[in-house]
Amino acid sequence: MATVLTRAPSAASVRGYEPPVVEIAVPVYNEVGALARSIVRLSAYLQHAFPFSVRVTIADNGSTDGTWEAALALAARSPEIRAVRLEKKGRGRALKAVWSTSDAKVLAYMDVDLSTDLSALLPLVAPLLSGHSDLAIGTRLSHGARVVRGPKRDLISRCYNALLHLVLHTRFSDAQCGFKAIRADRARTLLPLVQDRGWFFDTELLVLAERMGLRIHEVPVDWIDDPDSRVDLVPTALEDLRGVWRLSRELRSFAAIGIASTLAYVAVYATLRLVLPATLANALSQLLTAVGNTAANRRFTFAAHGNGAAARDHLGGLTAFGVALGLTTSAIAGLHWMDPHASRITEVLVLMSANLLATLVRFVLLRAWIAPAREPSPAVPIHLHRSTA
Repeated sequence: MATVLTRAPSAASVRGYEPPVVEIAVPVYNEVGALARSIVRLSAYLQHAFPFSVRVTIADNGSTDGTWEAALALAARSPEIRAVRLEKKGRGRALKAVWSTSDAKVLAYMDVDLSTDLSALLPLVAPLLSGHSDLAIGTRLSHGARVVRGPKRDLISRCYNALLHLVLHTRFSDAQCGFKAIRADRARTLLPLVQDRGWFFDTELLVLAERMGLRIHEVPVDWIDDPDSRVDLVPTALEDLRGVWRLSRELRSFAAIGIASTLAYVAVYATLRLVLPATLANALSQLLTAVGNTAANRRFTFAAHGNGAAARDHLGGLTAFGVALGLTTSAIAGLHWMDPHASRITEVLVLMSANLLATLVRFVLLRAWIAPAREPSPAVPIHLHRSTA
């Protein structure tokens, strides 16, 4: 369904109008207290320190506190400011609506709190205007960035980006800094492919860009955390994890094989336990399922069945088996130390929990060791689906 946009009068209605070189979208939701102050500050900077023509678009997505009225008032004061209203929430929805209808050469966005120092704006868009790069992102996690924020947010950010590197094999350093830009022609290619309408929009856009072989330029930024941030960390983190899961074919395949291996492990362990001690039954069960697990992951998860390195890969799998054996053996020994008379059902439940942890370790190790038979061409998007929204 097409998004309905309501716009304040803009420079497009004036005779002799020329499109701006850069359009900056500022997504807002219930920001009536900060909106005017931030937009006035941004406009003053653009007028005195930015060498290209710019349009600032305030993208209000469903505010209920007077933000829309404040946005209209700001747009009425200046032809370089416009206001767009969407009835549904979602930063990605707002950015897609603004960028999809823009006539500028470079499309950018920044958070309304202006946490990122505006002096980084020109280094952000210059490589796109010169043709050097296709996208540009501000980064708080590379050398040269100066960041002021709490340890909890810093830890979450670093863990999230580490997860992206591990699971989606990304190379960019900071997926969610609210300071990005893209060439308009690249946006026309990428935006129809991005499914997310919320906070994961940034990550998905960057992942798809990397898979298509586009060039991403990174700008270390000075960034000061906004103590009044409206980002709810837990729901946002869960939304991001769902997005990572959706984009990761490898992770889904590995999870399915892991579930099958765990069920096989439980069945073999329960059978061997009838005649063997717990530690020996566990070791044999781990060994029997490890070989099948490595073979299945080589073929279905990592596409490595034709890489000519089966022996090496299975050696890596046996190393992962050793780690898993250590974890599960420790778990069963700990259980029997705490409760020498633990039931078989308790044993199985403890071992299943330890086996799940071992499965995560196995993914990390196998992902590092097993190389695919051939790398996919970076010019072709992989496992992309067009959005119907």
